[in-house]
Amino acid sequence: MTNAYRVYVTTLPDVCPADPRRMVFTADSEGRCEVFTWDAGARRARQVTDSSEGTVHRAIDADGYVWWFEADAAESGHWWFQHFDGGPRLPGLPGAPGGQPRGLAVTADGTVAAAVARADRTVVVVGRRGRAPREVLSTPKPLRLGGITPDGTLIALASSADDPAAVTVVSCDGRTVLTLPGRPAAPGADSGAAQDPPDPAGPTPGGTRLWCQGFSPRSGRRELLLVRALGDGYVLETWAPEEGLRTHDWCTFDSEISARWYPETRTVLVRQDRRSRSLLYRVDLDSRRRVLVPTPAGSVLDAAPRAAGAVDYLWTDTAHAPVLRTTNGVGLPPCGSATVVPGRHTDLWTRSYSGRVHTLLSLPERPGSEPPPAVFLIHGGPADHDRDAYDATVHSLVASGYAVARVNYRGSTGYGPRWQREFPAGVGHTQVEDLAAVRADLVARGLVAQDASALWGVSWGAYLVLLALGSRPGLWQAGIAVKPVADWVAAHRATTPALRALDVRLFGGTPDEVPERYAASSPLTCAAAVTAPLLVVGATRDAKCPPGQIRTYLAALAAADVPHEAMWLETGHDGYDGAAHVAVLRRSLRFLRDRLPAPAPGALTRPPAPPGGPRSR
Repeated sequence: MTNAYRVYVTTLPDVCPADPRRMVFTADSEGRCEVFTWDAGARRARQVTDSSEGTVHRAIDADGYVWWFEADAAESGHWWFQHFDGGPRLPGLPGAPGGQPRGLAVTADGTVAAAVARADRTVVVVGRRGRAPREVLSTPKPLRLGGITPDGTLIALASSADDPAAVTVVSCDGRTVLTLPGRPAAPGADSGAAQDPPDPAGPTPGGTRLWCQGFSPRSGRRELLLVRALGDGYVLETWAPEEGLRTHDWCTFDSEISARWYPETRTVLVRQDRRSRSLLYRVDLDSRRRVLVPTPAGSVLDAAPRAAGAVDYLWTDTAHAPVLRTTNGVGLPPCGSATVVPGRHTDLWTRSYSGRVHTLLSLPERPGSEPPPAVFLIHGGPADHDRDAYDATVHSLVASGYAVARVNYRGSTGYGPRWQREFPAGVGHTQVEDLAAVRADLVARGLVAQDASALWGVSWGAYLVLLALGSRPGLWQAGIAVKPVADWVAAHRATTPALRALDVRLFGGTPDEVPERYAASSPLTCAAAVTAPLLVVGATRDAKCPPGQIRTYLAALAAADVPHEAMWLETGHDGYDGAAHVAVLRRSLRFLRDRLPAPAPGALTRPPAPPGGPRSR
């Protein structure tokens, strides 16, 4: 553990249902994410996995067996298991088809349900630990496993939140028991929303979205927890065979929530993302009471209810690396180091005609006499947001003397359904409008240099980097795009089924049906207009933002004599090996130093630990 970098995954440990002292978690092992056990009584960790590609998906069942998904370089693989105390490593469901993991659930009596994505199909199997399973379902729809009832008789499957079959409940023999729809809004249903293209991520009046949150773990219960976006808020719903669907409209929230059952009662822990920070609530569905669970200001990246009303949560803010906390005093595994990010960290709101754009601004600790050069870090998604949370890239940039702006543009989560569905200028261009407005505001306030700013993004954020540099040349002096969408049409044809479905929702059709919309929003269309030096990073095994469409874009830059550099990683889109993250970080910092005025001296001697978790597009 003496590397110059470490990795972590921003999730809580999983706890053995029968023995809360036994946990399984993901942590650093020589720069890769690997699975470990944690004995809370002895305060002892044991490494379970050691994969060249890293390991992140894991679970622990009531019998104390640790499960993990072992994937190859193409991110395809199978489930394995080993007892908490060690012993042989065995195939979890021998004979099950390989693929990409889409969920695992194990009941108290040992019934196992698993889903994998395989080519253009989702396959769901049911079996017992260490035995050949039987196939329950094979469908072309991109689904994920949403849970299994304690008696093993019902399985929940989740599609996209606005799908006509957003949540499907099937029996253990594959018979459909229930289909619960999400419903996208009709274009133009809300005068304040985009009419062309239609709603990309949230409901307009007349539309709803639905998320599966899992079955109650209580023995004898078959109750499914759901979150629905309804109008301009979010509400809890439950479904049970005996009671049907119930909407708990006495308990609404104005921004995105997730929810998890407490193990012993009909009570739910709700985590709300609101304006870049988090709130926790304990919601009793029987007594209709909602109580705030106290947490420090900042972001709760993950939270889990435990026995006797206890809560474990993973907390961070921009200045502090994530730490595990609990309300019941049970010893949790160590989580990284007590990192403190230098500089000044604050919020800023920029007025726009459709509302106020929220930015998290980090300024260097020892600025010079002139405003510092600025780097705009652009989040992915688009249905995601930048949080008041530790980010290794922010740490590196601020310590190197740069100001860092993280803009929660329209389409971001955390600000309610109306903000998430605002795309009046079209896909991508609406977000570029907000980035340009925030840049102008920061310059006008004298907080950043007028002629020294760069864009840096990953995945969908990298797409916005390319679009911004091509559609508004001259505003930024450099760009870094890591695993971008660079050619919408080619990316659509080569990406995963789930992302093709997202594209159709974003643009209102396929490239064959609405070619002008794809062309208008594609960075390839305006590649020749780019004037700022550009670093493009691609991944040779990327299924989400495939390498072919990046190469086409790079060829267009070369044909137009646009100054650019290319860097290729031998990875997929998601990576659990810190070496690739650090290589990109170091290359990007060198690229910035060569192209922006030298920032004030900082104290950074080596890059801090980058997160090892998966990226969204």
